[in-house]
Amino acid sequence: MSRRDAEFTEYVAPRRRKFRRTAYLMCGDWSQADDIVQLALVKLYRAWRRIRSDQADAYVRRTISRTAIDESRRPNRRVSLPGDELLDLSPVPAAGDRVEDRSVLMAALRELPLRQRQIVVLRHWCDCSVAEVAADLKITPGTVKSQTARALERLNSLLLEQPDLGYRPVGPKGR
Repeated sequence: MSRRDAEFTEYVAPRRRKFRRTAYLMCGDWSQADDIVQLALVKLYRAWRRIRSDQADAYVRRTISRTAIDESRRPNRRVSLPGDELLDLSPVPAAGDRVEDRSVLMAALRELPLRQRQIVVLRHWCDCSVAEVAADLKITPGTVKSQTARALERLNSLLLEQPDLGYRPVGPKGR
């Protein structure tokens, strides 16, 4: 194994699961998420010599986001397997966390337009700053802020429709 391959493998191994979850949150389909991650990692491998290690995470986020957009434009040829929606999305389940809660959240995320879903995932799942999301998606910081506000407002309204969750709104209107 070459040094390049070893460095690449060392970088990808601990992050692959997070990349898969990020792609899933953007597209809502596990098999499509696998395809998106695979394409993103192929692109990363090709560019590995040119990318500094401190830029690799941003490069993968951008690539996953753009690939999710590209894949959403293709004819839907993928089929979800039964039970995909029940797979664990969180690294460590929180106390009292229920599979039904995650399923409701995924359904609410799928209701968002793709760009808003990407912004929410990058801001709140990947913990990116407004500037990082703007750079990753090649949009202005103002667009990130306004789309985040709209997406969170929509998610709040969708989740409030589920009274048995005990959900309390978040954001400026929910405080």
